[in-house]
Amino acid sequence: MNAPLQPDLASLPPAAPIQQLHHYAYKSRDAEETRHFYEDILGLPLYHIIQSDYVPSTGEYCPYTHFFFRLQDGSFIAFFDIGDDVKPEPSPNTPLWINHIAFRVNSVQELENTKARLEAHGIEVLGVTDHHIFKSIYFFDPNGIRLELAAQVADADQMEKDSQVAHERLNAWTARKEQWRKERAEGKVNTLLKPETNDRPEFVPQQA
Repeated sequence: MNAPLQPDLASLPPAAPIQQLHHYAYKSRDAEETRHFYEDILGLPLYHIIQSDYVPSTGEYCPYTHFFFRLQDGSFIAFFDIGDDVKPEPSPNTPLWINHIAFRVNSVQELENTKARLEAHGIEVLGVTDHHIFKSIYFFDPNGIRLELAAQVADADQMEKDSQVAHERLNAWTARKEQWRKERAEGKVNTLLKPETNDRPEFVPQQA
């Protein structure tokens, strides 16, 4: 893997302070089906619609309805209905549990309440799952998009403490991955690279 180019940082303008997520955008099989799920079940209000025949960023012809649901912080999750009645396909080389969007709620009780609400509408829900710093539930929307609701349980001090070692831990992973790539190229390994530290030992199968 080629190393990325390193520009002269002193000659560049500063990075813009990114304030918050503006929106995620996904393909929708059907706008009303998607609206019912996000507005009537999850409680996110439909807030804005853009409709056009041409895509502004590329200029290509592709008629669409682009519609937005507003979160409490003013950010959005958005969708495109391009009128083909087709669900988006998952990535062929990525496990279904990886690509997802997580929304924060205020408490574990709200997770439980939402789980009950979803299940009453016939939606399968996984969890509540304990991630130590937060707890979550998981489910799929009508378009096959995996969603997570998360309630933070770690306080600011714990998160700040974790942030102090994040670069160190990622650098260690990167060094091990570079060695793994070298050994794989030499035919010395044919297994996946595993982390050196397992933060979730409770999920390791116990030997009989």
